[in-house]
This record gives sequence, structure tokens and C-alpha cells, in this order.
Amino acid sequence: MKDVADQVIANLDNALRTIAGVPQGTERPNPAQGVDDTLLYPWERQRAGRMMRVNHAGEVMAQALYTGQAAGTRDPELRASLERARAEEGDHLFWCQSRLQELRSRRSLLTPLWYGIGWTMGFTAARRGRGTNLGLVVAVENQVEDHLDEHLRDLPGDDARSRAIVAQMRDDEIGHARHAQDMGATPLPPPVRIAMGILSKVVTRGTLWI
Repeated sequence: MKDVADQVIANLDNALRTIAGVPQGTERPNPAQGVDDTLLYPWERQRAGRMMRVNHAGEVMAQALYTGQAAGTRDPELRASLERARAEEGDHLFWCQSRLQELRSRRSLLTPLWYGIGWTMGFTAARRGRGTNLGLVVAVENQVEDHLDEHLRDLPGDDARSRAIVAQMRDDEIGHARHAQDMGATPLPPPVRIAMGILSKVVTRGTLWI
């Protein structure tokens, strides 16, 4: 019972920290450190802010997803791996949040909803077994990799600070997917992948404005 209580408290703590904007990560340096902020025009800063808000929402869901996955598995090795990935995602969340502040933009107003959806997805996959749990990591991270590649193409050309952050995030996501594949991920059923694609579009389009 003590282990269950500790896990509940840890999950609530992560949820509150994420929603309140005080995530825990590995304290890696921000990739934009030392990169000049060369965006001059207000409309470019607004555009970059909207895109980084989408990235921030994605990192909120990643925090929730990995937290739910770690909570739902009984495999100590897998839980440790998921928690390491979650910590790196915490870095991403902090970097996105810092960039939003620099751009005088804001987080999505639907942040609690994104967290709830992500945690539910993660916990549900974890209860389906190790292969499905890891399969969700691969599917999500591949989806995020494509999304970040798109942002690297679409961000304002002069936005070197945002690009530095997004590029490091993409590299980390690729690493998470490869590690999960090496640990024994099994492919998710096509209907699940289709549903994930629809959810991704809903989150992306909704977060651009809300």
C-alpha cells in the first residue's frame, strides 16, 4: 500500500508541476543559450509563438504520457527507462516555456486537458503489457519527430533560438523511439495509430489558437 500511495503522490506532483509551469528535468543547458534572438517583426514573433505553444502542449502531453506509462507498468527496468525519458521531456517543456516567455506568447489554455488525455493514454497502454507500452513510445515519438521536422521548415527563417530548441528536441525524440524499439516495442494496431493521428491534428490546431 505504501508503494501505491507513493506512486499516487508522485503522479499528482508531476501533474501539478507540469500544469503550473514548474517542470522537473535533467537541468541540461538550454540549446538556445548563446544564440542571438534576431526576430524583429511582430508578426514573425507571433507566428513563432503560436508554433512554440503547440510544441509546449506536446511536451505537456509527453510528461503526462510517460508518467502514466511508468505508473501502469510493473516492470522495474521499463519504469526506470520511462522515467529517464520523462526527465528529458521535462527539459523540453522548460525550454519551450522559456521561449514562449521571450516571444511574449502564452501556454495553451487547455493545458490541463492535454495532460489528462496524455496520462490516460500512457496508463492504458502500460496495462496492455510491455510490448504495447513500448510500442506507444515508438508511435508517439515518430509522430513528434515528423511534427518537429515540419516546424523546422515552417518557423521564421531568422528564428535561430526556436530552431535550436526544436532541433535538440527532435534528436531526443529519435533517441527515445530507438531505445524503445531496442527494448522490445511491438507495433500498435492500425486503428490506434489512425486515432493517434486524428488526436495529434486536434491538439495541434486547437493549441494554435486556444
